[in-house]
Amino acid sequence: MHVDNFLSKKLKLALPYWTIICPLLAIFALGMADNFTDIPWYTGLLGITLISAVLSAVHHAEVVAHKVGEPFGTIILALAITVIEVSLIVALMLTEEAGRPSVLARDTVFAAIMIILTGIIGVCLLVGGFRYHEQNFIKQGVSTALITLIAISILTLVLPNFTISEAGGVYSPSQLIFVAIISLILYGGFISVQTMRHRNYFLPENKKDNIISEIHVEKPNLLTTIFSLVLLILALVAVVLLSKKLSPTIETIVMDWGAPKSLVGIIIATVILLPEGLAAYKAAKKDRLQTSLNLALGSALASIGLTIPAVAIVCYFTGLEVTLGIDGKSSVLLVLSLFTVFLSLNSGRTNIQQGIVLITLFATYLFTTIVP
Repeated sequence: MHVDNFLSKKLKLALPYWTIICPLLAIFALGMADNFTDIPWYTGLLGITLISAVLSAVHHAEVVAHKVGEPFGTIILALAITVIEVSLIVALMLTEEAGRPSVLARDTVFAAIMIILTGIIGVCLLVGGFRYHEQNFIKQGVSTALITLIAISILTLVLPNFTISEAGGVYSPSQLIFVAIISLILYGGFISVQTMRHRNYFLPENKKDNIISEIHVEKPNLLTTIFSLVLLILALVAVVLLSKKLSPTIETIVMDWGAPKSLVGIIIATVILLPEGLAAYKAAKKDRLQTSLNLALGSALASIGLTIPAVAIVCYFTGLEVTLGIDGKSSVLLVLSLFTVFLSLNSGRTNIQQGIVLITLFATYLFTTIVP
């Protein structure tokens, strides 16, 4: 990660200027927001600063990730994204009208999973297949991630429709706590496998001698790492507060378009996952599909494995109700996507057709959401 500017030469702080300015600018814009209420151009400016804060947060997460190495790097990046997502969901849930179960957590988690499984992975396989015809990866690690994701997705998003303690895809308080604990156990088990017991399953492959090894990159110094950690926290705080401030505007725009409210969840998930999607795309473009899959599947698992417990805690202490069960159409799309990804990644090799299939599923998901 080479940076050549005044800070790197004089202070040994190897950070681009924009990664320092964007979080500070986001906090400043947020502090001035109350002085520009209902002014369209300032709302647009807040949206731009939100995206810049997300991008800077991911950059700083990558700096810290380079310091600790793989697969810890992709875990840190996935957790950074998930912290943003969970914070947004909780913040927006607390501002919703009381009296009916919240669907925001369900819509955002489902959107994140569909975007990752069909959108991000689909683009990576498409680009990789187009440039390299075939790409290889370690199927043991991917299989471990997929079976965990399948189990946790069905338990949290499909099973609530078939329990009878509560109606309408809602878990009872005891069921919600139980599923939250199960989610943490499944995610914790996966992290244990990824970082300790079978870490070699998730390391990029050295194509020259066909052995598994870490990609050696120049690691940032301690000062750069500490600054990145501080700026990462600052950027995450800015993203959460800016999204909370912009959420009424997003909902108003969606309703004015006549689109379903579930589109709000897709918009939130898209903004949050865009930087991670770009990182996965760049890795696939460099023939590092293992890194792309680590990012994508790790993010999907973190998203659902940490969001559901966080939502359960909020509901327990605030008395809020949350609907987790998705409808029949969404269940079909989820199962179809999980099944297709599992088959596509079952051999340890991918080609362009698998990417095309996943992209068409992603387009179907978007179209049937807007035109139900």
